[in-house]
Amino acid sequence: MTPGTTPSPRSVPRVELGDEALTERIHTGMREVEELLVRELSKGPDFVSEKVLHLAQAGGKRFRPLMALLASEYGPRQGSENVVKAAAIVEMVHLATLYHDDVMDEADKRRGVESANARWGNSVAILAGDILLSHTSRLMSELDTDTVAHFAETFGELVTGQMRETIGAGDSDPIEHYMQVIKEKTGVLIASAGYLGARHSGASDEIVSAMYRLGGDIGIVFQIIDDMIDIFSDAKESGKTPGTDLREGVFTLPVLYALEEDTAVGEELRGMLTGPLTDDAEVARALELLARSTGRERSMEVVYKYLAEADKEIALLPESAATTALGTLARYTVDRVG
Repeated sequence: MTPGTTPSPRSVPRVELGDEALTERIHTGMREVEELLVRELSKGPDFVSEKVLHLAQAGGKRFRPLMALLASEYGPRQGSENVVKAAAIVEMVHLATLYHDDVMDEADKRRGVESANARWGNSVAILAGDILLSHTSRLMSELDTDTVAHFAETFGELVTGQMRETIGAGDSDPIEHYMQVIKEKTGVLIASAGYLGARHSGASDEIVSAMYRLGGDIGIVFQIIDDMIDIFSDAKESGKTPGTDLREGVFTLPVLYALEEDTAVGEELRGMLTGPLTDDAEVARALELLARSTGRERSMEVVYKYLAEADKEIALLPESAATTALGTLARYTVDRVG
């Protein structure tokens, strides 16, 4: 980046939402969020902005801003300046957690590029995440104190979830522990996207509350499915290396269910999965065993349970193109498991 210049925002993919007018409004909003992200994160000395723009420009689905913009369809100020700021805030908090997560996980790659910690070291990566939070705080101050208070609660839950995961289940039930972690680490921020998008569009309190709960349900579904993709999907289709979580010693929902089995498969897995798997042959064997287990089936039962909860919230929303799109969005991710 040339000193003193602001980089161009990346091109935002157009998400087809089943209604031309809705698709155009959301696409316009997503472009505005992207422009605000780049403009905001370019502030400060170049040696700082280079680091904080690193992951923002690397890509990402921008699912949280999409959720905020869809939630704003239920108020008279849909896609307004404050809605765009709220959507950008949620994405910046998400980006900050990625910098910090990569340090804790000692990750080498993120979004297909070198992680900040691998490129500049742990200290710089942590500070880049902190700078992102400072940008977030400034934008929140331009909205209102309710938004600040809301994010104080949200960030507290995010950190609690990360600490809960770091400490481990201990003597508690590992499946209950897993579900609480993904609620706090993933569900709460998507819930916030729904809450803030609806609230800053002027939607009713009932709609704001429904969008918060809906976002939480969708977030939990997305995380479970992401974890299943790591085990059950073809690498060519998912773009991910199968068994990454196993190599890191992270046991997700389908693994935990498989480990519970009183079968030969469960017994062999319990003997293998005592920590990270470092041998390719062991990873391949574990994936083979997991495919034969009930882990996938039982995990999908949980997914459908949360989809049913999401349907209850969607039923509270008025009939509209946005409501139809939210229903489709809630189910879209399930098809990603090969």
